[in-house]
Amino acid sequence: MIQNLLIGTQAVQPLAMKSVAAESSAVQESGQSFGSYLENALNQVADQEQHAKDMSNKFVLGEVNIDEAMISSQQALLSLQLTTQVRNKVIEAYQEIMRTQI
Repeated sequence: MIQNLLIGTQAVQPLAMKSVAAESSAVQESGQSFGSYLENALNQVADQEQHAKDMSNKFVLGEVNIDEAMISSQQALLSLQLTTQVRNKVIEAYQEIMRTQI
């Protein structure tokens, strides 16, 4: 006999109505989290650029192999290209919204 332990009387909770203030604070928190997410993503791209520069300098000094330097350089390049494409798509979406007639 198969028993489902997830379904029971304690698992069902009554729905509660959210207040307008609770919803607006949730929107503000999500806006801050998106801003912090965006900031972290840009910082990671900058860190990859710096790491690629450091690896390039180490290659010139003979401390690392060419493959390590090239891999870090290509990773930084791909991150920068992705960031540029995301920025372009956001700008296109904004321009499309601004062209929308009400």
